[in-house]
Amino acid sequence: MEPTHFSRFLFLLLAAGILILFACANFPTYLPPQPSPRLSSRCSASSSSSNSSACKSRKIAGILKQPPNPTAESRRLRHESATPQHPLDPLTIQELNKVRHVINSHHLFKSSSAVALHTVVLEEPPKSAVLRWSPGDPLPPRKAFAIARSGGDTLLLSVDVASGELKADRALGSAPSGYPTMTVEDMTSATWAPFASADFNRTITDRGVELSDVACLPISLGWFGKKEEDRRLIKVQCYSMKDTVNFYMRPIEGLTVVVDLDTKDVIEIVDKGRHIPIPNAANTDYRYSAIKKNQRLDLVNPISIEQPKGPTFTVTGDHLVSWANWEFHLKPDPRAGVIVSQARVKDPETGEMRSVMYKGYTSELFVPYMDPTDAWYFKTYMDAGEYGFGLNSMPLDPLNDCPRNAHYMDAVFAAGDGTPYVRPNMVCIFESYGGDIGWRHSESPITGMGIIEARPKVTLVARMAASVANYDYIIDWEFQTDGLIRIKVGLSGILMVKGTSYVNKNEVPEDENLYGTMLSENVIGVIHDHYVTFYLDMDVDGLDNSFVNVHIKKEETSPEVNSPRRSFLKAVREVAKTEKEAQIKFQLYNPSEYHVVNPGKTTRVGNPVGYKVVAGGTAASLLDHSDPPQLRGAFTNNQIWVTPYNRSEEWAGGLFAYQNHGEENLQVWSDRDRGIENKDIVVWYTMGFHHIPCQEDFPIMPTVSSSFDLKPVNFFERNPILRIPPNVEKDLPVCKAAASA
Repeated sequence: MEPTHFSRFLFLLLAAGILILFACANFPTYLPPQPSPRLSSRCSASSSSSNSSACKSRKIAGILKQPPNPTAESRRLRHESATPQHPLDPLTIQELNKVRHVINSHHLFKSSSAVALHTVVLEEPPKSAVLRWSPGDPLPPRKAFAIARSGGDTLLLSVDVASGELKADRALGSAPSGYPTMTVEDMTSATWAPFASADFNRTITDRGVELSDVACLPISLGWFGKKEEDRRLIKVQCYSMKDTVNFYMRPIEGLTVVVDLDTKDVIEIVDKGRHIPIPNAANTDYRYSAIKKNQRLDLVNPISIEQPKGPTFTVTGDHLVSWANWEFHLKPDPRAGVIVSQARVKDPETGEMRSVMYKGYTSELFVPYMDPTDAWYFKTYMDAGEYGFGLNSMPLDPLNDCPRNAHYMDAVFAAGDGTPYVRPNMVCIFESYGGDIGWRHSESPITGMGIIEARPKVTLVARMAASVANYDYIIDWEFQTDGLIRIKVGLSGILMVKGTSYVNKNEVPEDENLYGTMLSENVIGVIHDHYVTFYLDMDVDGLDNSFVNVHIKKEETSPEVNSPRRSFLKAVREVAKTEKEAQIKFQLYNPSEYHVVNPGKTTRVGNPVGYKVVAGGTAASLLDHSDPPQLRGAFTNNQIWVTPYNRSEEWAGGLFAYQNHGEENLQVWSDRDRGIENKDIVVWYTMGFHHIPCQEDFPIMPTVSSSFDLKPVNFFERNPILRIPPNVEKDLPVCKAAASA
C-alpha cells in the first residue's frame, strides 16, 4: 500500500472507531422495526360486531405506559424524567449523571485523565430494608455501586446519590486476581488496535485480504500462567467481510494478536495459518433480504395472539409486574441481563401474597472450546463476568423476538465514562398460550359419567436476548398460574468456526483430530460447551429455609408383607446441614428430588411448605479439575450448590472474572462448608449443553433450548388453579386476514 493511501486508511479507521464509540453511547437512536403489513388483520370477538373489540384491546395496553413505537425523542424525555418508585429500581438517567459528576469531581480521579467506569449500578439496600418497605413508604437511601479503573488500579466505589458522599472500599491490590467486566469501549477499541501495527497490516495483505474487508473480534484470553499476569490483555482474531455480512464463516485462521487493553499496544502477533485458505463466502448470508425470492420458504402462515379484553398483566413504575396470581420486580442489569426480585404468588385459599424467591438472575456463562491448539486453547469465555450479558443484549425485534401482545422494557446503562444511555426494548413481557393444558380429566364411558374437564395453560414470559459476538442467548423467565417458575435458555446465533485446508472429510487423515465437525468447504465447527449458572435466593414463605435431598431409593419387599412384588421405591429425606452436603452431581441411577422448604411452616396435614428444583439441561463438565479453564469455571463442577446468603457472593465466577486464577468463585465459597440448615440460603443451578456442531448449524443455528423449573411442593393446600374457568368460544376473538394483506 502506498504511504499516502496507508495514512488515509488509518485516518478512516480512526474516524470509524470514533463513530462506533459514539453509537455505543447513543443507543436511543436504535428504534424497533415497524410491524410488517403482512401481519395486519381484522379481529373481532365472536359475540361482538366486526368493529373489533380485539383490536381495540391494543389501546388498553396504555396502562403499561409505553407507546408501541416511541420515537427516540419521546423515549429520551420519558427516561430523563423518570424517578425510582421501588427500592430495587435501577438508577435513572438523573441519578447516573449525578454519580458521574461525583466521581469525576473526587480527588481520587480529578487529576487523572484516564478514568474508566466498568460498572455503575444500584447498590441495593440491605435485604431487611427492602422486605420492610411498602408502597407509599419513603425509599431507602439510594446509592450507586461502581467499579472504576484509574492509573492501573481498580477501586470499588459507593456513592450516596442524595448527599454525593463517595466511599472507596478497597483497591484491587488487596483483592484476589482478576479484572472487572470489560466496557463496550474496551471491546471496540481493542478490535481497532491491531491496525496501528504495520506488521499486522502486512500480514493481512500477505493473505490476499484487503484491509477494508477485515473485521476483528476481542477474545478474552482466560488465564494460563505468569506471562499473562499484572496487566489487562486481550487477544484479537480477524475475519474477511468480503461478499458477506456473516464474516464469522470466513476466519483468517491462525492469526492472533495480543493487545494491552489499557494502552492499546500490540504486544505480540502470532501467525501460524498462512497455509489455510479463507473459506468461501457462498451461502453464508443469513438475511431474508439476501435470499432470492424464488428460494424463500413460506412454510407457515403468520400467527398472533389476540386479547379481546386487553392484557392481564400490568407494569407499575416501569418495573413492578403484576399478573394473574403473581407479582415480581423486574429490571435490566449490565452484567446479569435481567434480575427478577421479590417473586410472590397469591394463595387461592387465603388471598395472601406468599414469598417464593427474593432474587434470581443469570450469574455466569462459561463457554470452553475443545481445541487445545495455539489459536484456540484460550477460548474459554465467561460471557457475563468478562463481556457483560446485559451490555451485549440488543434491542428485541417485535413480532419475531416477541409476539404482538408484548410490552417492552428499556435499560438505562452507563458508558465507560459514566454517561447514561438507553438500550431500547431490551426486555419484553408477554402472555403466552401455545395450546398447552393446565389440567384435565375425562371420564371413561364405562363409568356412565360424561365428564370432560380441561383448562388452558396461559403463562407470563419475561424475555431478553444477548448477542455476545457470534452467539445469541435467549433467556425466558416464565411464570405459571399453578405457582411454577420455568427458567428457559435458548442458544442460537452463529458458530465460532475454524478454517482448514480440507474441503471434504474424505481428505482428513485418520490420525488427525479436527476438534470438531466439517460444516462446509474449509470450515470446521469446533466442539464446545455452554454452562449457564443461575443465582436463586429462595425465600419460601420467609427467610429461614432448608435444603432437602429427597433420595429415591430401591427397597426390597419384606417377607412379612407377603407380596408377589420383589421391590419398590421409597423417598428418603436428608436435610443438608452444611454446604458440602448440598453439593449435588446428578446421577441417573441414583435419583433425587431437591427441595427448598420452610421448616417453620407446614400444611394442615403437617408437610413443610416448599419448592423443588426440577432439573433440565443437565450436561456436566468433563474437563480435568486442574485444567486452568476449569479452575476458573469450578462453579460448573456440580449442578447444584447451596450457600448461606451473603451480599458479597453474587457472581459464580467471582466479582473480577477477567483473567482471574480461580481463587474466588462459588467452589471456593462452598468449600468453607458453612451451616445452611434453617437459614437464609441461596440455591445455584447450572444448566449445561454439550455442542457438537452439525451441518444444520451452518451458516446460522436453529435455536436449541432447555429449561429447569422451580415447582411448588406442598406449598399449597391443593391444586391452586382448580377453580379457574375453561375457555368459552364467545369470549375469544375471530380473526380474518385484512383486505390489504
